[in-house]
Amino acid sequence: MFIQTEATPNPATLKFLPGCAVMPGGGTANFVNGAEAGRSPLASRLFDLEGVAGVFLGADFVTVTKEGRMDWDAIKPQILGALMDHFASGKPAVEGVVAAAAAADDPVVAQIKELLDTRVRPAVAQDGGDIIFRRFENGVVYLHMQGSCSGCPSSTATLKHGIENMLRHYIPEVSEVRAAE
Repeated sequence: MFIQTEATPNPATLKFLPGCAVMPGGGTANFVNGAEAGRSPLASRLFDLEGVAGVFLGADFVTVTKEGRMDWDAIKPQILGALMDHFASGKPAVEGVVAAAAAADDPVVAQIKELLDTRVRPAVAQDGGDIIFRRFENGVVYLHMQGSCSGCPSSTATLKHGIENMLRHYIPEVSEVRAAE
């Protein structure tokens, strides 16, 4: 198995492309520490490595965030080995993943989600991250950045100048976009 790596806009994260589905069905999973990774054999294996601070699983990629003190030259070979071992084992990336039933959304919320899914998420995934809709209230869209986008120096600019301008252009009810905690 050959696993490609790509740099992301966040210097603390690398994107790993194993050449196979990581999260079948296009879902994502974000783990910010080893305690959260219990349902994911893949994330658990990665958190067992010294220096791993975060793991994000995308449809066909894995983004790993390192602790600040670690050097990529030291940790990258260990991550590649853990990824190869996991995919060779045949275990799922996350156990017990069930597709969530689509809830009936407000028409404005449905339009926001559609724009995010078709125009924003694919671009963000290219950089090894994801953006999750949290809520829409009083004209403000709250979004959560994951993977390489979480903590990225340019994520605020992405939210304010890119996503906010696009949503305001297409949806007059949107006045602002904010990061959700």
